[in-house]
Amino acid sequence: MSNLGTRIAGVAAAAVMAFAGQAVAQSAPDTVAAIRARGTLVCGVAINSAGFALPDSRGEFRGLDVDTCRAVAAAILGDATKVRFVPNTSVQRFPMLQSGELDILVRNTTWTLGRESSLGLAFAGINFYDGQGFMVRRNANVTSARQLDGATVCVQPGTTTELNLADYFRTNRMRFTPVVIESVEEIRTAFVSGRCDAYTNDASSLASFRATQQDPNSFVLLPEIISKEPLGPVVRKGDWRYFDIVRWSLYAQIAAEELGVTSANVEEMQRTSTNPDIQRLLGRTGDLGRSMGLDNDWAVRIIRQVGNYGEMYERNITPIGIPRGVNNLWNNGGLHYAPPIR
Repeated sequence: MSNLGTRIAGVAAAAVMAFAGQAVAQSAPDTVAAIRARGTLVCGVAINSAGFALPDSRGEFRGLDVDTCRAVAAAILGDATKVRFVPNTSVQRFPMLQSGELDILVRNTTWTLGRESSLGLAFAGINFYDGQGFMVRRNANVTSARQLDGATVCVQPGTTTELNLADYFRTNRMRFTPVVIESVEEIRTAFVSGRCDAYTNDASSLASFRATQQDPNSFVLLPEIISKEPLGPVVRKGDWRYFDIVRWSLYAQIAAEELGVTSANVEEMQRTSTNPDIQRLLGRTGDLGRSMGLDNDWAVRIIRQVGNYGEMYERNITPIGIPRGVNNLWNNGGLHYAPPIR
């Protein structure tokens, strides 16, 4: 082919690529527009998970996952209360998000390669570092998961928990009989009634369950943590502007804690702080909010209405007895770390 022919072919190929790119861009969903038109964010959460998602005596949802959704609503709609919470099971959660019934899923859902590569979903961050554990009744006199050889174990289907359980017993050459129940309420009832010797789930979920019992001391969390379970918000792939908003809403809360910005002082900090990082976070300088299709006060609204990450943790997780541990900031011995907001 002549040089002229090569150039013509190159131009034609570029035109085809540009047209394809425009078509992809036009076909991409606009979740932010849908949320604004509806006036509410639809958030999928767990069923009755103390500390993470649980209605209070007035029917208002409370918890860390609830607050993660409220932060996104504050960023997009300006009002953290404009969220409709939809409790769902471990089997229902992904189809509901894929079908568009949910705008976001924040439901003690573990970030894995398989889920992100095969389900058309993207994890936008980690709001809680967890790990799978085991709970037994105190009167069983079991002090280690290595004593569970031959035990019956309650577990939910369609979860990483089910896979980790099988891996753990296989690795340690132990036998077990799974009692597989989808409903979280039914599985907890089965455990309490003695239908299974042990109940396995994320350690946070086990602690949440124990905290709601009349006699929490009658249940024991065994010391073994057998997996890594990074939990966080999940959205559909393809709408990357919305993905950015969800991701950076969480990072804004983490950065705010590190910078000492709280719900009580955020407005004063916005007016008076000379710290360049705080000025960028709170919209005094730069157009970071506008780059995501928001105004530059987006993070101020999140922090004022929901709080920084530490405030969320203290309000929701500390009362159920889970210390900060790995969920502390990186400069305080934990894993939470926000990329630079600049």
